[in-house]
Amino acid sequence: MTPFKRKLTLKLGGDVKRLAEHLQKLPAVNRYDSQEHNEGWALAQTFADLEEEFCGFLDDNLPKLVKTEGEKLHLELVEIGVGLQHILHHIIEHQEFYKYLVPEGTKVFGDPDDPDSYSSKFPHKFPF
Repeated sequence: MTPFKRKLTLKLGGDVKRLAEHLQKLPAVNRYDSQEHNEGWALAQTFADLEEEFCGFLDDNLPKLVKTEGEKLHLELVEIGVGLQHILHHIIEHQEFYKYLVPEGTKVFGDPDDPDSYSSKFPHKFPF
């Protein structure tokens, strides 16, 4: 862990709420709204989680990769994978605005035998 933590832009719930309200004013954002879904709010939550994941990677994971060896290094890579999966969840499933980045219907979590799951579209073997 570094002695100086980054100051998060979206640290407080009020910050996320203000960003959600700001984004919601855009027709390109609110066109994805429905009774069950507020796209401005989904994007603001996505950005808050992405900020936290990216800062954690830069402040904690990346320095550990350089210093760690053996089994602890392997576990660090697995931990980074969990963070990357969280990022994929936000890009693929949580909001609508950035759905164009992945094939339609792709899911992060799901049965590899399901043709719409991420793991069936991008098959790989887990390295652990």
